[in-house]
Amino acid sequence: MKKVSIVISAYNEEGNIDKLYDELKGELKKVKSVEFEILFVNDGSKDDTFCKIQNLVDKDKRVKMVNLKRNFGHEIAMTAGMDYALGDAVIFMDADLQHPPVYIPEMVKAWQEGSEIVLTKRVDNVATSKFYKFCAKTFYFILNLLSETKIPESMPDFRLIDRKYVDFLKGFNEQDRLFRGLLSWIMPNDKVKIIDFVAPERFSGTTKYNFIKSLKLAIDSITQFSVRPLHLATYLGFFCAICSILLGFHVIFEHFVQHNPTPGYATIVSVVGFIGAVQLITLGIIGEYIGKIHIEVKKRPLYLADLIEQNSKGIKRDK
Repeated sequence: MKKVSIVISAYNEEGNIDKLYDELKGELKKVKSVEFEILFVNDGSKDDTFCKIQNLVDKDKRVKMVNLKRNFGHEIAMTAGMDYALGDAVIFMDADLQHPPVYIPEMVKAWQEGSEIVLTKRVDNVATSKFYKFCAKTFYFILNLLSETKIPESMPDFRLIDRKYVDFLKGFNEQDRLFRGLLSWIMPNDKVKIIDFVAPERFSGTTKYNFIKSLKLAIDSITQFSVRPLHLATYLGFFCAICSILLGFHVIFEHFVQHNPTPGYATIVSVVGFIGAVQLITLGIIGEYIGKIHIEVKKRPLYLADLIEQNSKGIKRDK
């Protein structure tokens, strides 16, 4: 019998774990021809998330927990779950109940019918404002304008991936990673199924993505899959050089032809300020890429975790 692993990332989700498990248990009963394992990844939670998952491990042998020693971030949490998953396919989802388990039977059916990657597309999110949706659309427009790998809009980390592509993704050892971009890079367009869904409100707790984290995600998304910002910095440098030359010709023309010397103070301040701003922006872009090189060349382990599961003698912990 085929096996499907469900990898669930959880960070400070104590109020959602039991509700999520109850919904999962009900939906998995609808799929008769597949064996499931439920793999929670506790991403260094500071609340009672660990104990909530531990209780589920105690009472259901299908439930396992990958317990990260500290908060490594959402992408690394998914990576850890993928590394420990044993299924012929892996479903990724978050523990906040905004990835509804009701769609899992449909995802599994699509996989059984030959879809090697099953993605979901969020057609609406009842918990977000129109301003947030506008900002999201703007973000993806800018991202795909600058990125060489196109990343589709409104496709969250709620997806099913066949074991063939799971093993391929496990070969990536990048510290900074974005699964949406990696999937777009390897996407077999002829074997991808997309399921539309509406994201409900969170059952409990608040979102972990504040403005700073969202901005960091935006920067990482661009720099991981494109060097176009470096080209942009070069073009901006040429543009400033041309502007400076034209301004110099203008000053000479005014002084010697029109006999109307341009006041020097305002011109100098504006030119120096403009060129200084461009230099800082350019250095910042270069710094982002150098910083990523600095992190990647260290080749540090991606995470440190325990696997907690049941066996014939009770609870088992593996380093």
